[in-house]
Amino acid sequence: MSFFGTQNTTAASTNAASAADKDVEMSDPPSDSISSISFSSQADYLAVGSWDNSVRIYEVMAGGQSQGKAMYQHQGPVLDVCWNKEGNKIFSGGADNAGRMFDVTTGQSSQVAAHDAPIKVVRWIDVASGPGLLATGSWDKTIKYWDLRASQPVASVTLPERCYTFDVQYPLMVVGTAERHIQIFNLTNPNTPYKTLASPLKWQTRVVSCFTASTTSGFAVGSVEGRVAIQYVEDKDSANNFSFKCHRRDNVPNSKDQALVYAVNDISFHPVHGTFSTCGSDGTIHFWDKDARTRLKSTLPRNSQIRITPLTIVPAFESAPGPITSTAFNRNGSIFAYAVSYDWSKGHSGNTPGHPNKLMLHACKDEEVRKRPRK
Repeated sequence: MSFFGTQNTTAASTNAASAADKDVEMSDPPSDSISSISFSSQADYLAVGSWDNSVRIYEVMAGGQSQGKAMYQHQGPVLDVCWNKEGNKIFSGGADNAGRMFDVTTGQSSQVAAHDAPIKVVRWIDVASGPGLLATGSWDKTIKYWDLRASQPVASVTLPERCYTFDVQYPLMVVGTAERHIQIFNLTNPNTPYKTLASPLKWQTRVVSCFTASTTSGFAVGSVEGRVAIQYVEDKDSANNFSFKCHRRDNVPNSKDQALVYAVNDISFHPVHGTFSTCGSDGTIHFWDKDARTRLKSTLPRNSQIRITPLTIVPAFESAPGPITSTAFNRNGSIFAYAVSYDWSKGHSGNTPGHPNKLMLHACKDEEVRKRPRK
């Protein structure tokens, strides 16, 4: 096991004193852009994947202190990370076309998956009976399912295009690919799409995220042009589908047609309340209630271009010093982590010196994340 850094006790005590009022910056962040963060479902351990080829594991303690516990390497940028249900294994996929597993109990990492192109997404699937499976989605236009006891995938699904994003809330899996394809799978039959549709958004899909804490199956889609769509799986619920603008700024005051548009980089659902967050290239975060169709918390000022009705004036986060690339709630939704770093939205030429790489922790208050009465 590779340990890194030491806890800064002075900073930790300062953070503990101010954690209730201000977001806490974690120590020892990655040295390059942060691609993915994921909390364990069993304890407050945060896995962080980065373009510096590393996966770092941090322990987040009461009061906002944090400490690096372990680190392992890929041979290329890490694009995604996730945990298994038991919280004792971390999975990661990277531009080295490899999927790796880190065993928390032994401190050993090993390769458990392979594709013909970079692995963009990894997700753990808890099947109804038997051991779980690792699902990996790649730019080679496939999703593969891996039983960790075997060296070859137990199944492979050919996608219509490169896999950009997918999410799992068993038995639902939703995949977003290039060219705006959305494929919905019922994981009781994982080899055949249950439904295929075009994204309800007009521009490239950036992220999909499945509903949690809900009896109705559905998902949220975020695109590169500052929109989110709420989509239900079954046709009988389609009247509840809607989309809205977010992560936009007025370029010319009071002009709806002169907005600066930013990508929606991540969507995270609260594990208890079922509300959700969005983050974007504009360095802002919003909390939303999809059922009441209202914004709960925001970084944007009152004159921001949010077209979700009714529009409410809500408390604000501190604005981030750069794009926000990834977000995650911990297991009970009391901690919200977010990563501030370059998101490649302006290509290689936009990766200029001076971009921050920060991991931040926000202590969630109940009034920020609980649902509102429908109007």
